[in-house]
Amino acid sequence: MITRVEGAYLGAVRAFQNPMLDLLHKRHAPLVVSLLSLVFTAERPSVPVADAHTEVADALDQLRAAGHGDDLPVGSARDLCRQWADVGWLVRHVLDDDVEVYRLSAHAVGALEVAGRAGGTRARVSQSRVRTVLEAVERLALDADPDVMVRIARLDTEVRRLQEEIARLERTGQVDEVDDEELLEEAETVVHLVRELPADFARVAESIKAMQRDVVTALRQDARPTGEVLREYLRRGEQVMDATPEGRAFGGALRLLGDPQRLDELAVQLETVLRHRFAARLPSAQRADLRELVRRIEQGLDQVFAAQREASYVITAQVRNHDPLRDRQVDDLLRDVMTGMQAWLPGSRRGQAVAPLRRLPVADVEHLRRTPDDLRPPQAPDALPDWDDDGDVSDTDARAWGGPRYADLDAHLVEFAAGSPQVDLAAAFGAAPVELRRPVDLLGLLEIAHQRGMTESDEVVFVDAVRPDGTRRRFAFGAATTRTREEGA
Repeated sequence: MITRVEGAYLGAVRAFQNPMLDLLHKRHAPLVVSLLSLVFTAERPSVPVADAHTEVADALDQLRAAGHGDDLPVGSARDLCRQWADVGWLVRHVLDDDVEVYRLSAHAVGALEVAGRAGGTRARVSQSRVRTVLEAVERLALDADPDVMVRIARLDTEVRRLQEEIARLERTGQVDEVDDEELLEEAETVVHLVRELPADFARVAESIKAMQRDVVTALRQDARPTGEVLREYLRRGEQVMDATPEGRAFGGALRLLGDPQRLDELAVQLETVLRHRFAARLPSAQRADLRELVRRIEQGLDQVFAAQREASYVITAQVRNHDPLRDRQVDDLLRDVMTGMQAWLPGSRRGQAVAPLRRLPVADVEHLRRTPDDLRPPQAPDALPDWDDDGDVSDTDARAWGGPRYADLDAHLVEFAAGSPQVDLAAAFGAAPVELRRPVDLLGLLEIAHQRGMTESDEVVFVDAVRPDGTRRRFAFGAATTRTREEGA
């Protein structure tokens, strides 16, 4: 029977086997934490592998020049990054354009958050934190209690309290101001919760990827009929978000965060907070955390959705394109090769000759693909036209083929709106003079609309753009309207 002390010890051992605590326990943990926090930021959650190696190498050179060479590990920046990927602090990922990037794992994000909290302002037992706990417990008890009468009584109490507050405001016309110290405590509580969001989103994405690997491994080892395998794994691929506890929890949070109107309201509320006089007393890092909250939520949602799409695609492609029997044969062959290498290497000597394979096994091929097509083109391509590299380009031609004319587009929007606060983009572009109807001006018009708040619909509209040489190009996009002036302008 395990004693209480032994159970506590074994639990601590398991906890320190977590890569997050392992990162903080290593000898070079300060270096790892500092480099990862410099290379990976909220604005750049993924970094190309080559860029990461270069930035880590530059940072190591600067530390050595500053006299910290004795505290640095041995090895190149590439070796260090590979070590961090092997122990689970970095995740290698290939983007759609075949660019390989590094991302912080959920363990690394959690370790950076722990280090940041330990080195920054420590959380205090305050009225705000206690009220947060009490409100959470009250909500938990309300959701867990199935008694209808109890819930009605609680709602009646809340309604009476709100009605009394409304009556007081109507009677006095004054809002009780909250002390700046209490506002600071509430802001610190919010910042503490905000800094945990990136690690939460990363854990959801990694749980989906782990489920994807488990499904693909199980599929390769499955010996059931193909039809049964197809039905089960295609269903799991479609319901990938519900296959993990983190995914199900994220689904509940998504019902709160997935509403664009709620995120817009959150952005307005944060602006109200940051304009208050107490916000000037917040450290710059905390103000930045509050200002970037909405964007961090959007980045976290994109990260989870990308992992979900990738898992669904990989599972579906595995089912459709891979034969379980053939995959098991390849696995067995590779396993035999590794076993043979392990048996041969201990008794071999450096430079020892290896008997070559004189003859390859005969492949069992039922038929070869044949096609009558000839890959060679019927005739050579046309010669490239001559280009006068020494010819002078006038200022008029350079401007005609240049970028968007933002000022002219802005003036045209105001003139076309004729005092109306909203303007239809497709109609405005179609009514513009020919010199403002270039393809690049359409992009500039959409950029202006996006900056001022663009309202889109499901309708598809078409516009004709005219290049400076007179050629025309038709474009299609979702019908949208925008404000003629920015707010406050």
